[in-house]
Amino acid sequence: MNMVTLKLAGMKDAGALLAIQKQAFRALLEKYQDYSTNPAMEPMTTLKRKLSERDYYFILMDDEKVGYIGVKHTEGLLCITPVGLLPEYQGRGIGHEALRLLEGLYPQNRRWSLGTILQEQGLCRFYESLGYKRTGEITNIQPGMDEVGYEKILEN
Repeated sequence: MNMVTLKLAGMKDAGALLAIQKQAFRALLEKYQDYSTNPAMEPMTTLKRKLSERDYYFILMDDEKVGYIGVKHTEGLLCITPVGLLPEYQGRGIGHEALRLLEGLYPQNRRWSLGTILQEQGLCRFYESLGYKRTGEITNIQPGMDEVGYEKILEN
């Protein structure tokens, strides 16, 4: 059985994070050609700014870096932004386990939010399988591509 763990990333890890991010989001970039919003297009300066503003975790499988998760702290909730897995590790339950572990790192937090591409039904089903519910908030990114909001409220 493969062991999934999370490891806090720091500024020194910006290069490794960006490399994973570019690979993890390449297929969506090619599909939607959303060059201004896709994380694969994010410059190092933007990632470093985000690293100073939020928590980033590497997703490790048997100590190998296979993805990452960003967590933005806002008033009363934590926002997951973004989650990226290397393509060869997608669809294997790693993301599911990583998000479960992430929630455990913030036991005081009861409210989580995130956004994903409405047209990507697999992504929507993934988050819904983890207990996230659509908020009804939909933002048009470009023709044929919308972001849908999700929220999860944990019981005490």
